[in-house]
Parts: sequence; C-alpha cells; structure tokens
Amino acid sequence: MAARPLVARQPNERLQALIQEAGCSNAGLARRVNLCGAEHGLDLRYDKTSVARWLRGQQPRGRAPAIIAEALGRKLGRTVTIDEIGMANGKNLASGVGLQFSPTVLGAMEQVCELWRSDVGRRDFLSGSSVASSALVEPSRDWLISAPDPQVARSAGPRVGRSDVEAVRAMTGSLVDLDHQYGSGHVRPVVVHYLNSVVSGLLAGSYREAVGRELFAAVARLTELAGYMAVDTGQPGLAQRYYIQALRLSQAAGDRGYGGYVLAASMSHLAAQLGNPREIAQLARAAQEGARGRATPRAEAMFRAAEARGHALMGDAQAAQEAAGRAIDAMEAADPAAGDDPAWITHFDRAYLADELAHCHRDLGQAEAAARCAREALAGHPVTRVRRRAIGYVLLATAQVQQREVEQACSTGLKAVELLDGLRSHRGAEYLEDFQQRLEPYQEEPVVREFGARMALPAAA
Repeated sequence: MAARPLVARQPNERLQALIQEAGCSNAGLARRVNLCGAEHGLDLRYDKTSVARWLRGQQPRGRAPAIIAEALGRKLGRTVTIDEIGMANGKNLASGVGLQFSPTVLGAMEQVCELWRSDVGRRDFLSGSSVASSALVEPSRDWLISAPDPQVARSAGPRVGRSDVEAVRAMTGSLVDLDHQYGSGHVRPVVVHYLNSVVSGLLAGSYREAVGRELFAAVARLTELAGYMAVDTGQPGLAQRYYIQALRLSQAAGDRGYGGYVLAASMSHLAAQLGNPREIAQLARAAQEGARGRATPRAEAMFRAAEARGHALMGDAQAAQEAAGRAIDAMEAADPAAGDDPAWITHFDRAYLADELAHCHRDLGQAEAAARCAREALAGHPVTRVRRRAIGYVLLATAQVQQREVEQACSTGLKAVELLDGLRSHRGAEYLEDFQQRLEPYQEEPVVREFGARMALPAAA
C-alpha cells in the first residue's frame, strides 16, 4: 500500500514505545501485521523496511492502521487503538471518544477500550463534556437499522472461557450491591479500573463464538453500570459515552432486549435528568421497536414506564396514562416463577414500577396519585436499596408539598436526608435540591427553616 507522511513527518514515538513494550522486532511486527491482515481478507506485504518508515512518520492508508493496532494488541494482550500507535491521521480522536456507534466489532472494541483508558487517565475532555440530545438519539437509530454482527469469535490472544465471563458477571453483581448501599462516589473508580485493567484484556483474548457473545453481553452490562455511576457522580457527558458503547456492545452480544434496556433505562433517564422530554419518549419507543419479540413482559413494563415519563414531562396526561397502563398490564403478565427474565431486568419489580409512576404523577401535578405510588415503592424497596429508598422519600415529600402538607413533607424529607448522609450520590443530592426549591414558597414557616438548617449541617452530624 502507498504511504503518506504525517504532518511535518515527525517520528512516531508512540509506535516506537509500543513496539518496545511488545518486545517485537521490526520484521516480527511486519509479519504479525501481514498475518492479521490476511484474517481480514487483506493481502499485505509489509517488511522491516515498512515498519522503519512508519517509525519515521509515514502512515499506511486504508485499514492498515487498524490492522497494525490489532496486531500489536494481540502481542500485548490488550486492545490497542490507532490513536495509541500514533496513526490517528491528524484527527482529534480524543474529544469524540465513546460517542460513535461503530459499524464493526473491532471498531467497537477500540472505542470502548479507549474510553476506559481515557477515563482512568482522567482526561479533561471527558469530565468537562456536555450532553447533546442528538448524541443520544442518533445511536438509537444506528442500533435500530444495523444488521447483526455476523461473528465475534477471535483466534489470537490469551484464551477466554466461560469462567472468565462468570467472573465479570459476579464482579458486576457485587459492584451493583455496593453502589445501591453506598453510592457511586465510593464505587465508580473501582469499576473503571477493573474495565481498563482486566476486561480490556479479555476482549483482546481468543474465544469461541458462543463465549464471545456472552463476554460482550457481560461487558455491556458493566459498561452501562459505569455510565449510571457517572450520572450519580455528576458527570452526564461521560455517562452518555458509556451508554452509547454499552448499546454497541449489546449489539455484538446479539442481545436486542438488553439494547432496549440501555435505551429505555439509561439513555432515556439521562434525557429526563437533562430536561429533554421528547427524547425520552423517542428512546423508549426505539427500545420497544428494536426489542420487539425479544423482550419479556417485565422488560416491556420498563420500556412503557420510560415512555410514560417522557409524556408526563411534556404535560401530555392522556399519552402518559396510556403508556403507564400498558406498563402495569405488562408487569401483571410477568411471571417470576417462569424464570424467563434475564438477569439485567430482574431488579425491575413492582416497587421500581411504582417509583417510575410516582415520577409521572409528580410531573403532571397529580399529587395524590404521586404520594400513593411513592408509598407503594417504599413498601416494596428492601433496605439494601438505600439510594432508591431515599429518592422514594423525596418523591413522597414532594407530593406532600404539592398537597400543601408542609410539616409532613419536611418530616418525610428528613428521612431522605438521613439515608443520603451515608451515600456519595450526586443524583440523590439533586433530588433534595429540587425538593428544597419546592419548599421556597413556604420558607417563612418554622418547620421549613428547621429543615433548611438540617440540610446545611455536615453529613456526619
């Protein structure tokens, strides 16, 4: 293949460092690249002179940079990106990391591993990024129209088996439990380091088709969890990147149901937090359409509840009521004894549904119904769901304010404060801030002043 120089023909120090790390000779790398290219149907004929030219700053055209990165990644036992080998072609890949729904499995692996690496490195462009509604809706369109990935199996790298997949699942379950109890501020760094240090190596390994699908499913779940934790630590721009990549990984897993979950439970809730009700309903409907025939009644209930929240925020009471009714019907059809629900939806029980409906009634100004649903949610949430129970108390307190039961609202609000004192949760803090704003018309009342004084105390008080 013909080569073109990088800007100003600077020596490629990134590539040099990786070759040294891999312990490759120039001839050895060329041989690996040619073999890797052959697996992708490319007739590459590189030699040690070709590698020397790359090191001087020349860059091969077409798909060759991705093949070079893959060959090095196999030798290193982890995913390597074209940005990492200094062949990003002068483009600023960093700012767009995680925002694309890659058309290929290899591209998806590169995207998500670069996202994890950038997150661990605390790159400024991640923490300071904003959320664009289109950046949430466009991937949902790509997911809807994309053909299934024909193959995910890999034949190079350390062997990955079902026990490795089970380890990822077990780690995810433990992290979920810790997150519910203590908040994402305590747990998220562990998740991201595990993804970057362990999971990236598994993706770069060798695995059969069936194991590969299961691996991508497990990694999609943990990536979505890292996105949720980004929301709970006040980083919505980072969350959207994780959600987009979780959606793409679910495609590689061949799990349309979980893809719908990412749209309806993750992306739509992010849109709700950002005040984009139209996008909430769009994402929820995309979930329903894309997972048609692949979602259990429990998952369908969650998709419908998400749609109801979008309609409620838009003030469309009739559409919200219709979607909520379908959600309730779907939950009634769910049979826990049947055992047909995948692990990612089993948590969505009647308490969670009541929680979602309480949000709908709150946003429609239906205080009595909001209070009823909030109480139902609190009755069903176990004590281990600390953050969810705190949010339930805020929802109930908000409904009580809407009913002008201010003293009772403050008493209920204090229960939320007590629970959130033990959490590091930005999301919980936002709910309390919203509740305080709703108390402002009553700020001269002694009970409201006392509540404000309690809020001003340190968490340890």
